[in-house]
Amino acid sequence: MSEKKYSVFESELQVRPDDIDMNNHVHNSKYFDYVLAARYDQMERFYKMPMEEFLALNYGWVINTAFVEYKRPLLLGDRFTVKTWIMSVAKKDLKVGFEIHRNKTGKLCSNGWFDYTMVNTKTGRSEAIPEWIIEKYSI
Repeated sequence: MSEKKYSVFESELQVRPDDIDMNNHVHNSKYFDYVLAARYDQMERFYKMPMEEFLALNYGWVINTAFVEYKRPLLLGDRFTVKTWIMSVAKKDLKVGFEIHRNKTGKLCSNGWFDYTMVNTKTGRSEAIPEWIIEKYSI
């Protein structure tokens, strides 16, 4: 449905002690959490639609597919930046790309994408993305 370019947004986070695994670096599952935390932050700061407002309208996103490529480990105390952007919008789906960079070096630690489907939280069924939401995301 869409081939246009969307804005790239950034959120800064820090590795916490409970993010560390037995190999003394961030557990692979935490990278998903970091991207979701960044999108939550970015919905409010950039799209001007906090997740609470989104949920109050009975909309939600579910992940269909996620791809993560791990380049370098994040370590305890690292500050890092999560960059996200919308890659494409379809009738019910949204693809979001991401990169995670260590702030100290600027080096890429992880990248990938998430495929989301819009759902109605009352019915649990997928729903077409309303045009006004597409407009909000088209910045």
